[in-house]
Amino acid sequence: MKITIFGGTGFVGRVLVQQLIDAGHAVRVVSRKAAPQTSVYEVTNADPYNAEQRRAAIRGQDVVINLIGILQGDEAAFYRAHATLAEDLAQACLDESVPLFLHMSALHAAPQGASMYLRSKGVGAERVHALACERLRVISFHPSVIFGAEDNFLNQFATLLRYSPGMMMLPGAQARFAPVYVGDVADAFVRALSDSATPSRINLCGPQNYSLQELVTLTAEWSGHKRLILPMPGFMARMVASLMSVLPNPPLSHDNLDSMRVDSVCAGGEARQPTSLEAIAPTYLSAKKMS
Repeated sequence: MKITIFGGTGFVGRVLVQQLIDAGHAVRVVSRKAAPQTSVYEVTNADPYNAEQRRAAIRGQDVVINLIGILQGDEAAFYRAHATLAEDLAQACLDESVPLFLHMSALHAAPQGASMYLRSKGVGAERVHALACERLRVISFHPSVIFGAEDNFLNQFATLLRYSPGMMMLPGAQARFAPVYVGDVADAFVRALSDSATPSRINLCGPQNYSLQELVTLTAEWSGHKRLILPMPGFMARMVASLMSVLPNPPLSHDNLDSMRVDSVCAGGEARQPTSLEAIAPTYLSAKKMS
């Protein structure tokens, strides 16, 4: 298949691109920044927010995959990236007769969600599914937090732990997650290309649930930076988020705290992805011991 990927240069995108190539697909990666051409996939320099450029990037393709997302920003930025752009890409698929659109959402995303992130992701999913018809099949993927060698989740905590003086006060310590391996997420996208029985909405959770405190404690152990991890009171977490808001890419925001009010875990009985955190995370976090 001929596949265009928006967001293909990110953490999930790089893994997915490789899996698609390994499966024999012809891949076109759309990048807003000038990117070097490769011998194994095509790179198209285009702005996905530009109607003519995004249509040109998907013209003649069999599949479009949207992985574009942000974690920080104001309400307008979240809705622009997660809702308006998602809808525009799905509409472009209809305009250019692309029959399949695969869209990255988030677990428990909903128009009435607890945070701007979850609300904008929820609105985006609703909008792209509203465009599904005989000419366009839409499948959305809703993962919990994604881990892997280049993640910005466990790796970020490992860095913070390294500079913590014997203990760490942890915001949202009781929030629960079902971390899912990036390779399993990419595999779900690849399988959807050829499986006509794939449901239109797919939740993606790893095999086990953890509290954030448990995840950070494991990260401390595997990275060689053992610390005492203590829950940070809610009022203090809000104060810290306010102080960090002046940073260009804050590691914690009020919206992050709002998102953590909803446990990012799958319902009982839902299928789980196979790869455990314990099988993968120690292999890359151990490199932090000497860093």
